[in-house]
Amino acid sequence: MKAGWVTGQNGRLTADGLALEYRCWGPPPQDAPTLVMLHEGLGCVALWRDVPEQLAAATGLGVLAYSRAGYGGSDPGPLPRRLDYQTHEGTSVLAEMLERLDIRQCILLGHSDGATMAAIYAGSVSDMRVRGLVLIAPHFFTEPSGQAAIVAAGRAYTQGDLRTKLARYHDDVDNAFYGWHDVWLDPGYAGWNVADVIDHWRVPVLVVQGDADPYGTLAQVDEIATRIYAPLETLILPGCGHAPHHERSDETMTAVKTFCARLMRLEQAEVALD
Repeated sequence: MKAGWVTGQNGRLTADGLALEYRCWGPPPQDAPTLVMLHEGLGCVALWRDVPEQLAAATGLGVLAYSRAGYGGSDPGPLPRRLDYQTHEGTSVLAEMLERLDIRQCILLGHSDGATMAAIYAGSVSDMRVRGLVLIAPHFFTEPSGQAAIVAAGRAYTQGDLRTKLARYHDDVDNAFYGWHDVWLDPGYAGWNVADVIDHWRVPVLVVQGDADPYGTLAQVDEIATRIYAPLETLILPGCGHAPHHERSDETMTAVKTFCARLMRLEQAEVALD
């Protein structure tokens, strides 16, 4: 059964056997392409703040954001989380969401873990509905500096006020935090690497990265530039951390709006036949 698209209202649907919250902005899929937003490792629908609404207004596209299992108002996910959770979420669960919401054409926009999941989907699933990728602070392999940042987040959660802050947004805050934290610090995750998905992208890509991101260095962007066969645009933001869409909102939003507008012009262009 297809799920409903009601602009500005939260909905719930079942994917991967769990109830997930979602929210829509702008025109429904039958009227315009959709910008599908995939959140970071500790994110959810609410933590995008006003970014989805801004994007809907700026681009004229429909916008869909959803909270993965364990996050926001979605059902808790099973713990310990599987070590290949990004591949599972980026193929099976995302595929169900696109089907249930009747997405016709889309651009996948992900942040951090969500960027990786979008990248995995585009490089693993043959889906002509996907017309472009916007990857904000993506990661394709573990780095010592990123692991150290996650250790620091663990201390902030148990000894500081991070748990209190996150509890405002997640119904089961421990499920959200430890589902993310414990996988990244699992000894079996040290060699995690999904960079081979880059080789299979065949759609235009925009990458936005802060050069002061504690969770990922510019080596992640360099990996894309080295391997990609598709058109690539990059926006490297000096002094910016892990959330360019919040820390450097104007520059990030302008880049995303321009990228989406260019894609839509290409989609609508008439091809002259000899």
